Amino acid sequence: MFRVTRRYEFAASHRLHAAQLGEEENQRLYGKCNNPYGHGHNYVVEVSVRGPLDETGRAVDPQLLDGLVARQVLERFRHRNLNEDVNFASVVPTSENLAAEICRRLKRNWSAAFPGAWPRLEKIRIAETPRNIFEIRADET
Repeated sequence: MFRVTRRYEFAASHRLHAAQLGEEENQRLYGKCNNPYGHGHNYVVEVSVRGPLDETGRAVDPQLLDGLVARQVLERFRHRNLNEDVNFASVVPTSENLAAEICRRLKRNWSAAFPGAWPRLEKIRIAETPRNIFEIRADET
């Protein structure tokens, strides 16, 4: 069994702000990330899949994975305001919530790109900065 990880990048902006909380509480919780004008990140997303080698000697067709990620992640998030342009109305667009949303989008569309039993989506890892890295396993969403 092999694990294959592909890395992708996109830039997006967001403001960490919970609508149900007051301005003071949001400022206390999110600090500078609660800037009313938002702020941006150059996100690095790693998509890990696992599977046995197929007849081509690969565990995943990288072109199929790249196409799925392009359609479901890059085209939807690149150069967007996550608060306004992406459906984060009910949750704060933290990197944890962004990773969970990316995982949900890939899982929901996985069988269209990979109709067989393998490969399987294993995890999403997203770095918002070199120091802030978040990971979610696909079986946890």
